[in-house]
Amino acid sequence: MRDIQFPGRSVLHAVNGAAATSNPLSTLAAIDVLKAGGNAVDAAVTACAVQCVVEPMSTGIGGDCFALVQPGGTGPVAGLNGSGHAPAGLNAEWLLAQGLDRIELESVHAVTIPGAIDAWCWLLENHGTWGIDQVVQPAIRYAAEGFAVTPRVALDWQRNETKLAADPNARRIYLKDGKAPRAGDKWHLPELAETLRAVAAKGRDGFYGGSVADDMVATLAGLGGRHATDDFAAQAAEPVTPIRTTYRDLEVLELPPNGQGVTALIMLNMLEGFDLAALDPVGVERLHLEAEVTRLAYAARDAYVADPRQAEVPTDWLVSKAFAAEQRAKIDPARVMPYGAPVDVQEYRDTIYLSVVDRDRNAVSFINSLYFQFGSGIVSNNSGVVFQNRGAGFRVEPGHPNCVAPRKRPMHTIIPAMVLRDGRCVLSFGVMGGGYQPLGHTHVLTNLVDFGMDIQQAIDGPRMAFVHGQLDLERGIPDPILAGLKALGHPVGRPEMPWGGGQAVQIDWQRGTLAAGSDPRKDGLALGY
Repeated sequence: MRDIQFPGRSVLHAVNGAAATSNPLSTLAAIDVLKAGGNAVDAAVTACAVQCVVEPMSTGIGGDCFALVQPGGTGPVAGLNGSGHAPAGLNAEWLLAQGLDRIELESVHAVTIPGAIDAWCWLLENHGTWGIDQVVQPAIRYAAEGFAVTPRVALDWQRNETKLAADPNARRIYLKDGKAPRAGDKWHLPELAETLRAVAAKGRDGFYGGSVADDMVATLAGLGGRHATDDFAAQAAEPVTPIRTTYRDLEVLELPPNGQGVTALIMLNMLEGFDLAALDPVGVERLHLEAEVTRLAYAARDAYVADPRQAEVPTDWLVSKAFAAEQRAKIDPARVMPYGAPVDVQEYRDTIYLSVVDRDRNAVSFINSLYFQFGSGIVSNNSGVVFQNRGAGFRVEPGHPNCVAPRKRPMHTIIPAMVLRDGRCVLSFGVMGGGYQPLGHTHVLTNLVDFGMDIQQAIDGPRMAFVHGQLDLERGIPDPILAGLKALGHPVGRPEMPWGGGQAVQIDWQRGTLAAGSDPRKDGLALGY
């Protein structure tokens, strides 16, 4: 328990259901669904739809969605990959012929087909009890009637004014007189409300077909994109079997590639060989080990993670204890490994992660993203859809596993996670922040398991990550620790913004209660009843 003489958040404890999101309106929407008889999947999709309106820089219906679901807290965990593919007309050879050897973040070629709406519909049809027409109603109301902008959302919105001003539709819909809203301002998104009404009326066909799809294709084609209506019609979420490893007495589940969840499992496998509990959780020794493990695991990610439908990805080998032992042997607790290619999680990529558990102990670990804030910065002409820039995750390098190709999915950063004990979910969690996420998963879970923190403390704890080869430590890590890491040979600095955000819900099967936490780096909270 936290020292209650200091500012902080208490853990949320509940019996019947709990939800944790990064926006108060989203959390409240989830709880409203649970209290009205919907299950955790209904609540999760409802909450996400709300965030696509009230947190538009972090997520949107023009992005992608991944999820893990354990029905009733027992039995197999279902995984869903709702990532979109490149247009059929886009390949590396064409890009190279145009003089493009990489896909820039705000290029039309970075726009992959949105996977979120199709994924929502799949989840509701296979694990929910409500229809898409019902769950998008709160989001429609906020888009049409307006919502109050929260402080972190306002800050991120303001940081993107230049990006939004570069696109005429983004400027018209997401700025007023060239300016983003301030905290406490009321904002309306009428175009997005109409698009959500089309989804409510026709389901996925209201988005991937008809006037909405025609509008999206026309917008992208007008900017030189290779997208076609057939690309949208072909989008389909893929049910997948989660990948897993053990950490201490727990089983940790992630989604398989093309996502980067394998990276978190590699890191945990390596760290399992060290006695972390004997170290200071904010000390030089712990953070040094975490940094070295990050460098090794991310190098493996960059070399191997791709779309397994079009590339060979040695997932079983990557998550094996043998691979971890091989990599762990390269680490010296007393000195830094030689720096080669720099690790870079890149700054200010964002997303929304949320977790919901209901009275029947259906557990949902759910994530939805535009990749960078406001994605590509491109907004459709009439439907108000912000397009993700997930295609910037491709390589334009023929022969590389992650090279761009027709209908291929890029290496993906968004990763929900779930932890089991004796086959039952005991923790549904995630940590947002683009490439930071595997490190975030590892840091929060080791805070819980090795350092005995409660769920809120584990999320609150100060973080670090690599940017452009430099290890940037949040201000919660004291200057002497920064100096100690520098003395070991790490290039160190301070980030301008905090690292990611996170949410989690724990299930205490013995006591019949839930515990939840939400990251103070964002505006959200955990609620239960």
